[in-house]
Amino acid sequence: MDEEINKQVEENPLTKEESKAQFVEITKALGIKHSFNFEEAWEIGEEIRRRRDFRERITDVEKAIIESSAGVSGEELSKTNPVKSSFAGGCYIREIHNPPNELIITKIHKKEHPFFLMKGEMSILTEEGIQHIKAPYQGITKPGTKRAIYTHSGCVFITVHRTDNCTVEEVEEEVVCTKYDELPKDSDVLKMLEKVKDLENFKNLKK
Repeated sequence: MDEEINKQVEENPLTKEESKAQFVEITKALGIKHSFNFEEAWEIGEEIRRRRDFRERITDVEKAIIESSAGVSGEELSKTNPVKSSFAGGCYIREIHNPPNELIITKIHKKEHPFFLMKGEMSILTEEGIQHIKAPYQGITKPGTKRAIYTHSGCVFITVHRTDNCTVEEVEEEVVCTKYDELPKDSDVLKMLEKVKDLENFKNLKK
């Protein structure tokens, strides 16, 4: 049944007006109660679809970039994008220099942490939308963030991570991952939205 519903939603989705009419009709027919009104439920569904679409698209772009640069060695990348790593006061500080006109796809961040653009301008695409920033700039990276970055000029980007680990390899394993499935479920916004939606559906089925 789930597969049939997913296929229908993908190939022939209801319009917002049709969904609202169905929402009202079923609510009356079954005498059910809701935790959300229709507009709120619709927004949750739209947000889930938007985030899923972003994740699929950025993963495809990342694969294309990896395939196109298959012949580029790690040594060459470290020369064009040099990284400086430091440890101080229980923090790992990562400073990366990026050349202008470069498209960068980051890993997925597991934990919240601050970041600082010390030099340059860049456009950043995440699940939250597009943002153009110019140094000096500081912000917060939320768990589950994966960025597509375009550098309009040479940039210096710094991230700071609270950690008890003492090596770069250990810190990377702690704070980033390469697949969304590796994210802790309690820090993944999409998983939490899906849980809210599933809870509402479960409540309705029990009525």
